[in-house]
Amino acid sequence: MSVDPTPPRSEPAQQRTDTVLAAAIGVGALISAGLGTVAGLYGDKQAPLGYAVVYALVLGVALAFRRRYPTTVAIVTAAAFFAVGTLHVPEMFVGTVAMFLGFYTVGAVSTDRRRAAWVRIAIVIGMFVWLLTATFVEATQPATIDSTLSRAGAFSPFVAYALLNILINVMYFAAAYYFGERAYAGARQRRALQERTADLERERERSATQAVALERVRIARELHDVVAHHVSLMGVQAGAARAIMAKDPDAAARTLTQVETSARTAIDELHQLLVTLREGDSDLTANTLGLAALSALVDDSTAAGVPATLTVVGDPRTVPDTVRVSLHRIAQEALTNARRHGGPEVIADVRLRYGARSVELEVANTGRVVTRVGRGLGLVGMRERTVAVGGWIEARPRESGGFLVRVTIPLEQAVRPVVAASARAESQDADA
Repeated sequence: MSVDPTPPRSEPAQQRTDTVLAAAIGVGALISAGLGTVAGLYGDKQAPLGYAVVYALVLGVALAFRRRYPTTVAIVTAAAFFAVGTLHVPEMFVGTVAMFLGFYTVGAVSTDRRRAAWVRIAIVIGMFVWLLTATFVEATQPATIDSTLSRAGAFSPFVAYALLNILINVMYFAAAYYFGERAYAGARQRRALQERTADLERERERSATQAVALERVRIARELHDVVAHHVSLMGVQAGAARAIMAKDPDAAARTLTQVETSARTAIDELHQLLVTLREGDSDLTANTLGLAALSALVDDSTAAGVPATLTVVGDPRTVPDTVRVSLHRIAQEALTNARRHGGPEVIADVRLRYGARSVELEVANTGRVVTRVGRGLGLVGMRERTVAVGGWIEARPRESGGFLVRVTIPLEQAVRPVVAASARAESQDADA
């Protein structure tokens, strides 16, 4: 059995329309029968008018439920039409409309397409069997004086009239079948379009939600990189100033000057970040950040008590803004982590390597042996920045103590995120 999984729906408004239409068909059948009685369509063979009243009620009740029970209504209206034609009920026109309406409805709304096809085929066969039988019976009856159509000759007016009836019925049934199928196909297309529209709307809402979430993550990453680095640096510098204040006031004053400088730098970067958010710029990073500023990071780290060196390998070349800013922030975070977790004797080594098709940043520091890698915001932010520019990152403890961060970014892929890089980052998170 072929059943459509998404049948057309019968809406309350359609049901009300069908009820009004059914009432109109019933009233029309009564009026047509009354006029037919006055006109004497069947002469002495005409059935009592009461039959017409019953016929009108049957048509009205059946058509009121044509969308709910389409095959049943089609069978009932066709059977009623055959019955009134056989019994000579004086109603010919409204009943024909009701039968073809039921026939059309089967094709337009029936969910069981195989049964709908067989029901319509059966009605067509029944109609033509009934029509041919009635024509044969009429043709074999003796001609009377009242006969209006001559039966003389091989192609008499009677034969022409019979063929005309057959042709008209063929055209009507073919049209009802075709338009029923087209209505059903159109309803399916409209439902599919509505479902696709709903899916697109849900997808748009999900995309909007994801975009907001990603923007929040990006803002949080920028705030973390600005605040964590400078506040950590100020904390170390303030602690050093307090420790030497009694013994060497001049050195303490210089250290406090460094604290002030770090505070002003943090405020400037936060101010620039807030201005960028207000202006709606998609770039939340400071344009002054870049690979050329790595030396300043190394100097700040050394001044804060973590001796650091910078080595550039290869010929410096121009890299996209997103790459240089991401590498700067990653180096900043790696030095901050070294200062916070490396211990009192920590030393950091920063290496920047320019390759033919990639650029690599490596930050290695000595210090305590790391037995367990946490999942802090710093490491997460470094991985996110790396994935955002299409690169991959290695962040792991060193066997001799300390930590290693190595980032490689293919420059030909730096302008677009790479799905594989995202997968590698997730894999590295899982391994960590």
